[in-house]
Amino acid sequence: MISLREEILRLLEEDEEFRLIVAGLLGYKSILNRFKEYDKKFYEILKELKEHREILEKHTKILEEHTKILYESVRILEEHTSILKEYGRKLNEHDEKFNEIMSEIHALREDFLKLNRKIEVTLGSMGRRWGFDLERTVLEIFREVLERKGIEPGKVKKFKFKDKDGSVTGIKGRVIDVDILVHDDKVYVIEVKSRAEIDHVEQLIEKAKVVEKILGKHVEKVFIVAVNVDREAYERALELGIEVIAGNILD
Repeated sequence: MISLREEILRLLEEDEEFRLIVAGLLGYKSILNRFKEYDKKFYEILKELKEHREILEKHTKILEEHTKILYESVRILEEHTSILKEYGRKLNEHDEKFNEIMSEIHALREDFLKLNRKIEVTLGSMGRRWGFDLERTVLEIFREVLERKGIEPGKVKKFKFKDKDGSVTGIKGRVIDVDILVHDDKVYVIEVKSRAEIDHVEQLIEKAKVVEKILGKHVEKVFIVAVNVDREAYERALELGIEVIAGNILD
């Protein structure tokens, strides 16, 4: 069995879609780093603005004190007027820089949202594909046992039904998703799980009934095929007549 690392390296070499996904994730990290960098610059500018305002308040106080002396206050007033103009110019420059940074932050957020939506769609697609691959893998693991029971893994098909009006399951829009095998006019219902739990067992009986209604045929046998099965689920399956094929029973 190949390791996870080897499998990832193989996918990077052979699967273009996987490479694009990895590249997208790396780009996502880059955007986050840029976002942090601009946050840092933003707070540095705020700190500098605060310092300039404190200096401005200090000079304003000095100006008020020197207005008591007419000629001296005129000279000081002219000096401080010049200083005020300079600080005003700097404040305007900082305001412009602040607006530019805010615009770029807004653009980065838009890029982040677009990338996030793309990643969600991609991961959703990968999740569905990996789920199908997992089912095929589990069936192959237990191929020998299944074949002894008359189940050929290669002939197992996906059965998916949406009860739009609720006439079959009693719940509008409910989706029934299970594997079935039809052989010699006999129907077998098979649930494949990496770990089978009590809820899976209870739901499988309901799924089998739906399959019978839709196909109009009696379900000959119901199977749970799992890498691991909880003991509670295992015992409940036996009570309901469900045959369990599993690698381990977990207490």
